[in-house]
Amino acid sequence: MDEFQLIAIFLFILFLLLGTGIWVGLALLGVAFVGMEMFTSRPVGDVMITTIWTASSSWTLTALPLFIWMGEVLYRTRLSEDMFRGLSPWLAPLPGGLIHTNIVGCTIFAAVSGSSAATLTTVGKMSIPELRKRNYPENMIIGTLTGAATLGLMIPPSLTLIVYGVTINESITKLFMAGILPGLVLATMFMGYVAIYSKVSGNFDPTPEPKMTFSEKVANSKFLIPVILLISVVIGSMYLGYATATEAAAFGVIGSLALAAGQKSLSWSTFTESLMGATRTSAMIALILAGAAFLSLSMGFTGLPRALAEWIAVLELSRFELLMVLLVFYIVIGCFLDGISSVVLTMAVVEPMIRNAGIDVIWFGIFIVVVVEMAQITPPIGFNLFVMQGMTKHEMGYISKAAIPMFLIMVAMVFVLIFVPEMATYLPENMKPINSG
Repeated sequence: MDEFQLIAIFLFILFLLLGTGIWVGLALLGVAFVGMEMFTSRPVGDVMITTIWTASSSWTLTALPLFIWMGEVLYRTRLSEDMFRGLSPWLAPLPGGLIHTNIVGCTIFAAVSGSSAATLTTVGKMSIPELRKRNYPENMIIGTLTGAATLGLMIPPSLTLIVYGVTINESITKLFMAGILPGLVLATMFMGYVAIYSKVSGNFDPTPEPKMTFSEKVANSKFLIPVILLISVVIGSMYLGYATATEAAAFGVIGSLALAAGQKSLSWSTFTESLMGATRTSAMIALILAGAAFLSLSMGFTGLPRALAEWIAVLELSRFELLMVLLVFYIVIGCFLDGISSVVLTMAVVEPMIRNAGIDVIWFGIFIVVVVEMAQITPPIGFNLFVMQGMTKHEMGYISKAAIPMFLIMVAMVFVLIFVPEMATYLPENMKPINSG
């Protein structure tokens, strides 16, 4: 049986299981079980138990629930209100006005929460009513927030980068470093689009903000101090070599609880709600990772990844052509799977390809995150679209249409990354931890 027939069987079983509404993690386990049973002589039960335990007990993976818990705690604080009050005086004079608070707010919150959905809901619950009150165009409010929230996947601490690092056994801290510059560049591209739109569009006529003196703007900036301190502790402790990703995540949880207590928004109910929310999300991701690890092993026993890598090598695709194929592939698969599932499901096949092509795995982590970001705003499964629909009650078609410009900017970002790879590799290669000794 050749590799294409194997792929067809694997995909048929996967989509059959997903179509029944079964959880993604269990679907992956089911496909792997059938693959091992049908195409290998290995004892399936022993292999499955060992693989699931190994995938679930990784020390690196302990950073994941901690970063999720930090985001859950902050979601229940007044952080978004404080960010809006601190940012709006500085952003109002820019072309595009307070629409920029969506993008800058998402960029800041992304630095303390690795989740796109948490970023969207936290920033959106404050900015949407405020921007509507000031008569900003609805399509710009919806589109910029939906698109900018995807920065939660790239700017550290990114859950997707943690999962990618665990899957290919790469340094989480290096991947976090690699995500900083591309994340900031993408945020700048979003802001550039807003500025241009505000100048060329006929329906951009918001209520002007009252004038503020420089000293008043500085006074309002005090509301940004807590979140900036939290970012400094979490990200700084990792990059200066004082903490691993897991230890930095623990600092982040302590800092977020202290911030919530300082704002008097920490009660026993918010504490338990945040803990249970983090537990549910972490358990879901852990199950997906366990299923993907078993599927990767199953596919390895069938020889499928090696056969596909050899087939790609025979095609003699250039590095650029291979990346274009993978770009289209991930956009298509992102229409049906969430970002983390897309990464863990495909790495067993894709990793040998990129290594054979001489593509830097740290750089590829950022490439794949940008493409997975697109999946967050593409129907029918784009998770950010569902979150936004729940917040605004708009039709899915309206939200998807509003997000198209942001999707196109992300496509442009992929080409920027390809032609300027140093954007992702410079910091990991040149920034050595001060306390590394």
